[in-house]
Amino acid sequence: MISSNDFRTGVTIELDGAVWRVVEFLHVKPGKGSAFVRTKLKNVQSGSVVERTFRAGETVPQATLEKRVMQHTYREGDQLVFMDMETYEESRLNEDQIGSGVKYLIEGMEVNVVSWNDQVLEVELPNSVVLEVTETDPGVKGDTATGGTKPAIVETGAQVMVPLFISIGERIKIDTRNDTYLGRE
Repeated sequence: MISSNDFRTGVTIELDGAVWRVVEFLHVKPGKGSAFVRTKLKNVQSGSVVERTFRAGETVPQATLEKRVMQHTYREGDQLVFMDMETYEESRLNEDQIGSGVKYLIEGMEVNVVSWNDQVLEVELPNSVVLEVTETDPGVKGDTATGGTKPAIVETGAQVMVPLFISIGERIKIDTRNDTYLGRE
């Protein structure tokens, strides 16, 4: 159990049989009446966001999440196979369980798989990945780093905006959180 006074951004709680993550919180102490905590909660499974108010000191069950390091080994149809790095057991996940990060997933990549009650909630990819550019417009002499951007497709099929001087075959570093180009490798 966790008190509403202990809410912080990122804390996970159980409400109505689901896991919710605190996105925002505000302790309010009005001049008249009792104090309360106004929160914005995000459902970890569905992604929906709700605002909810708790009385100060009200207790709610804290969600116990299990985070395991797993390695993506191969793709089988529409499922991706992951191997637990401690027990060497295999797990199969659908693309929708992984979310938008599936476009950066390469074989051999280690990820954090977050689960609750043996149900996978999310897959956390590394903050950045290094991938090879497989398709882009050719670079022209005189293109500079500050001149602009062009679309490029990397080895996993993801499209990223890159500077004009990047050409096919180069390895680039990409931020997986916001799909941005970070530099050459």
